[in-house]
Amino acid sequence: MSKAHDVLFRTLADPTRRAIFERLCREGEKTVGDLTARAGVSQPVVSKHLGILKRAGLVRDRHEGRQTHYSPQLKALAPLIDWTSQMTGFWEDRFDRLENLLKRMDQ
Repeated sequence: MSKAHDVLFRTLADPTRRAIFERLCREGEKTVGDLTARAGVSQPVVSKHLGILKRAGLVRDRHEGRQTHYSPQLKALAPLIDWTSQMTGFWEDRFDRLENLLKRMDQ
């Protein structure tokens, strides 16, 4: 697994960060204030998590006056999607082999 994969998985492993990212995915662009209102943590904590998400390429920021708006970068999930596809193929193959073995054992 590449370093980019490690960064992506490590970034999304934190439940608060994952919740912030999921909210951006569902609701679209939000300011730090918008995200803090329902995050259950303080604004500095939300800002810290947004910085980590940004470094991982999962969000981008846009400055408008005194406010910063954050939006999800879904293309950054490509390594995760590729990995889950590979694992799906791996396990489907294993289950097919097991099914064939069980059928041979029944005969």
